[in-house]
Amino acid sequence: MARIKRVLVAGGAGFLGSHLCELLINRGHDVICLDNFFTSQKSNVEHLLSRPNFELIRHDVTVPISLEVDEIYNLACPAAPGHYQYNPIKTMKTSLLGAINLLELARECRATILQASTSEVYGDPEVHPQREDYRGAVSTLGPRACYDEGKRAAETLFMDFSRMYGVKIRIARIFNTYGPKMHPFDGRVVSNFIRQALANEPITIFGDGSQTRSFCYYSDLLDGLVRLMENEQDFVGPVNIGNPGEFTILELGKLVWEILGKEARFIFKPLPVDDPTRRQPDITLAREKLGWNPKVQLREGLLRTIEWFREIELDDFRAPTPNY
Repeated sequence: MARIKRVLVAGGAGFLGSHLCELLINRGHDVICLDNFFTSQKSNVEHLLSRPNFELIRHDVTVPISLEVDEIYNLACPAAPGHYQYNPIKTMKTSLLGAINLLELARECRATILQASTSEVYGDPEVHPQREDYRGAVSTLGPRACYDEGKRAAETLFMDFSRMYGVKIRIARIFNTYGPKMHPFDGRVVSNFIRQALANEPITIFGDGSQTRSFCYYSDLLDGLVRLMENEQDFVGPVNIGNPGEFTILELGKLVWEILGKEARFIFKPLPVDDPTRRQPDITLAREKLGWNPKVQLREGLLRTIEWFREIELDDFRAPTPNY
């Protein structure tokens, strides 16, 4: 019989965090969801409140907290550009102070702690596809730096806590992820495209649409995170978790229109500052160390995500910031 663990999910009411809480609860673990609800909604975990092995705490990770836990997943940070740029100093504090506070908690509890890092640590990459040993091309001065540099510094903190105090750490570099429970107004490309197309509005393309991304369905991503957390070889990472399928933004837009059976319509706007031109993970390390491979292809994942968008009421979702 598998051991029941006490698991803390920081950022647990967000898109990925809420799915992770549900997955861990269904595996029988005791789950504490920690969230300040800045860009998330309580409705994401409302259906879990009656479960005896679930607890919800409203708390900001920039403030220390004392709990008894066996594992910590640190997913606490705004991840959409419009959200993390809304208050860049708060974003940096969340990455840095949040990492320090949760690492101190892990040290105190002797817990294993996983950092949800990001492909943004590679910046606008000069190496393609991106391998974990690539150090990145990140602007320290641009509008995306609060997130990019915050996540890079958090990785440094994780490694230093491991070296100095022996804290058991894991570092996952997450590439673009999508699926049900995405905030409709998070400003990300998948949610924007689906929301606009369902409203029969032209899809907004920034730049000429030739920039590329790789899109991972949420269930595949969570499988990778849990495999990393639970690997018995104590493989630390960093490790890329993402679907290596590479698509241009224009191809994504055309696929959304095709699935909806509507004539494709687009409007084009200038590309934002420091927006990466190419993004594709090399997942060789994840395959070798974790036995992980994504299973859900883009068309299938979009079909499921569009179906969820059809079922929700947009008025039930507040826009977390004016930037979406």
